[in-house]
Amino acid sequence: MDGKIVSLLIDSFWKILLPGLKITIPLTVITFAIGMILALFCAMVQITNVKVLSPLSKFYIWIFRGTPLLIQLFIIFYGLPKLGILLDAFPAAVITFSLNIGAYNAEVMRAAILAVPVGQMEAGYSVGMNYFQIMGRIVLPQAFRIAFPSLSNNLISLNKDTSLAASITLGEMFLAAQRIAARTFEPLALYCEVAFIYLIMSTILAKLQTWGEKKLSVHERREN
Repeated sequence: MDGKIVSLLIDSFWKILLPGLKITIPLTVITFAIGMILALFCAMVQITNVKVLSPLSKFYIWIFRGTPLLIQLFIIFYGLPKLGILLDAFPAAVITFSLNIGAYNAEVMRAAILAVPVGQMEAGYSVGMNYFQIMGRIVLPQAFRIAFPSLSNNLISLNKDTSLAASITLGEMFLAAQRIAARTFEPLALYCEVAFIYLIMSTILAKLQTWGEKKLSVHERREN
C-alpha cells in the first residue's frame, strides 16, 4: 500500500472514530431505548386489542416497516419545515430511528409475548395475581428471552443504519469520512476505513449478543 495512503488512514482514523464515540454510539443507544418503549407499548395494545390504539399501532408499524428509512429521514428533516416544524439534525435522527426501530421491535415483541404459553397467564391468575403483575413478573421476562436474538440483530442493524444520518448533515462517522475524502480525493481508502470501524462495532455487538444468549440459556436451565 502506498505510504501516503497509510499515513492518511492513520491520520484520519481518530477523526472518523471520534464522531462515532460522540454521535454514532449515543444515537444508537438512545434510539434503541426509545424504540423499545414504543415497541412494548404497541405490542401490548395489539395483544390486548385496545380500541382506537390497536388500529393506530398497526397503521404506524405498517408505515414504518413499509417505507425506506432514508425517505423517512428526509420527510422528518427536510419535509416537516414546510409545516413549520424545524428540527436540528440530531433530534430529527433520534425521532426517525426511534420510530423505525420501534416498528420492527414491536412485531418482535408481539410474537415473543404470544409465544409464551397461555398456561402461564392462567397460573398467574390462579395464585391471585392481576393482569399487570402477570405480565411484569411472568410473561414479559420470558418474552424478552425469546425476543433477545431478534432484538440484538435489530440493534446491530440500527448501528449500521445510523450512517444514513449523514444525508441530513448529522456529523457522524460516515459524514466525517465523506468530508475527508472530499479534501484528499481518496474515497476508496477512507470509505473502506469507515466500513472497517462499523465492522468492529458490529462484531463487538455480535459478541455481546452471543454472551447474552449464553447467560440467558444458563439462567433458563437453572429455572427448569
